[in-house]
Amino acid sequence: MTYFGFLSVFLVAPIALLLAAAVVDARQGRRLPEALRSWPTWVIILAHAVIAVVYTTPWDNYLVATRVWWYDPKLVTGVLIGYVPIEEYTFFVLQPILTGLWLMFLARHLSVSGQMIERGVRIRRTATIAAGVIWLGAAAMLAAGWQPGTYLGLLLVWALPPVMLQLAFGADILWRYRRLVFLSIVPMTLYLSAADKLAITTGTWTINPEQSLNIFLLGRLPLEEFLFFFMTNTLITLGVTLFAAAESQVRIRRWVARLLNRRTSRVDVAHPEKLVEN
Repeated sequence: MTYFGFLSVFLVAPIALLLAAAVVDARQGRRLPEALRSWPTWVIILAHAVIAVVYTTPWDNYLVATRVWWYDPKLVTGVLIGYVPIEEYTFFVLQPILTGLWLMFLARHLSVSGQMIERGVRIRRTATIAAGVIWLGAAAMLAAGWQPGTYLGLLLVWALPPVMLQLAFGADILWRYRRLVFLSIVPMTLYLSAADKLAITTGTWTINPEQSLNIFLLGRLPLEEFLFFFMTNTLITLGVTLFAAAESQVRIRRWVARLLNRRTSRVDVAHPEKLVEN
């Protein structure tokens, strides 16, 4: 199977179906919940596609350059940007579109909003620290030079920093939409992992056994590949949910107002004569 063939079957086709479903829903008057209409859907998904390309490109080029994975040159067009074929960049764009459209489909059809939880600061702090501990473990594994842990370490060191930012900002908001988050991440991870297993089986790309744990799921799927799709779908789902949630906009405005008030207070303390003038 060529790489573009893989993309056409497993990403472009379901994207077309989800777009058709969005058109049907619009004609039937089925809309997103008001709490998830902070930005137009296309703006949110386009923003995540751009971020995916910018953030993933250096990391993925490093993986190919160091032979963590490689592709069959006979099954790609041969057009490279850096070390990576153009098909890979196309995947960077298509996955956020697919996962974002799936999340929005769920949000239009399911009751996905729960109650906001108390002590949101504590939950945000705890979730961020937990992710940070995992990141430190992955970084230590890379620093130790344990070769079978190379792919896993590089994956977690790359993926967890933006997850930590998302959790630090809105773990409590994400918990409110936990049903939506779960039903977005899990099916997309299983679907893309199954597709990935087929691509590996047919030789479209190969994971270096010397730089992976050689723990396999579904017979031929390396554990790291499953975790890759889990982490990328998590990044997209958390980001899209936070971007769409009205609570996020309220929180940003409140934080900005506090920051401006603090700056104003510092200016007033530094220049008390202005208080007299005013």
